[in-house]
Amino acid sequence: MSGRRRRVALLVPSSNTVMEPDFARGLPAGTTVHTARMLLRDVTADAEARMLDDHTLPAAERVATVDPDLCVFGCTSAGALRGHAADAALTARIAEITRAPTVSVITAVRSALEAIGGSTIAVATPYTDDLGERVVAGLDGLGRVVAVANLGLVDNREIGAVEPADITDFVVRELGSVAADVIFVSCTNFRAAEALDDVRAATGRPATSSNVATLDAVCRELVAAG
Repeated sequence: MSGRRRRVALLVPSSNTVMEPDFARGLPAGTTVHTARMLLRDVTADAEARMLDDHTLPAAERVATVDPDLCVFGCTSAGALRGHAADAALTARIAEITRAPTVSVITAVRSALEAIGGSTIAVATPYTDDLGERVVAGLDGLGRVVAVANLGLVDNREIGAVEPADITDFVVRELGSVAADVIFVSCTNFRAAEALDDVRAATGRPATSSNVATLDAVCRELVAAG
């Protein structure tokens, strides 16, 4: 249909309250967001594995009914949970189901960090240490991760409730004095997009976040598609 608004399908953990608002603010005019939710309450490796195994593909099947132009798998730590090959296979399966090109958050983050450049990375996450380690593993080959700061939260509703100013304070306190070329703030349910300007100003270094990196990747895909 001529003039049809472009549709972005977003697969998010069911308890995520941040990614949709970030996308609503950041997507270009004429683009709409259509969400399918994957059951997840707590952000743990076991809970994310159940989300991947039991809820991700059914969510893709549901959101496919809107005939999306692009699909996003919207969970950083779940994308990193089982490694690059598993994430690529899942992304391909979602694309097959939705009949739309599909963007993975962890892959988008890798692209963003490659574009920024630098040989050393500092990582901040709201997660417990074990999930923080999975995210760090998902950045292998991009540069040396010289520091990781994990807030230690498990309840995803608590993660989404952290204020941007508190994210800035956490990142600056834990990573501000670390000798790193770039800072990455993980989690699509963390209000880091709203904190990045203050993080950059306070640390004097470039920084990106899960949602900012993914929005950039989505916008590139939409431009490429015409």
